[in-house]
Amino acid sequence: MFTGIVEATGVVEAMTPHPDGGARLTIRAFPMTVGESLAINGVCLTVQHAEGDRLHFDAVPETLRRTNLGDLKAGDRVNLERPLTPESRLGGHFVQGHVDTTARLVEVRFEGNARVLRFQLDAPRYMRYIVPKGSIAVDGISLTVVDVGDDWFTVWIIPHTWEATNLHARQVGERVNIETDILARYVERLLYQSRNQSS
Repeated sequence: MFTGIVEATGVVEAMTPHPDGGARLTIRAFPMTVGESLAINGVCLTVQHAEGDRLHFDAVPETLRRTNLGDLKAGDRVNLERPLTPESRLGGHFVQGHVDTTARLVEVRFEGNARVLRFQLDAPRYMRYIVPKGSIAVDGISLTVVDVGDDWFTVWIIPHTWEATNLHARQVGERVNIETDILARYVERLLYQSRNQSS
């Protein structure tokens, strides 16, 4: 479990395809040990091999299909967060590290010293979990939704978040990972069960 508060950004050193359709991801980050979990652009992966701050992760084909990790190339910056601990402060919202879909960055505009980013979902069916003032994880960053449409939503980005994450390197048209709020999915499931029991 994560909070969506990015600790640091890492640099991709290599993305090496596997014969099975997966890939080995190598990044420069901070020292970790084999078996530890790390959210990379909001995707929970396990350290397979570590050489100081040089970390190796394996991504299975399903992960590459569902996320933007397959788009990565050497030199790209990725958002990093270690898992929540009992002593951690919950500064964002509960993020599982299980990406639902991806979205395209379609607009960046200024509002004072903040930026407004608009994203268009690649799978619009997930819009039912995205509501104004609700939480959403974009490339692992806990953000608050401002406006929504049929297949798009907007978020406001303060200068600190812009500079401390990989958002400042994003270009219009690029894909980001989207994890909707788990609470919204639980509510939907409870309502579904309630309707079935009463019918």
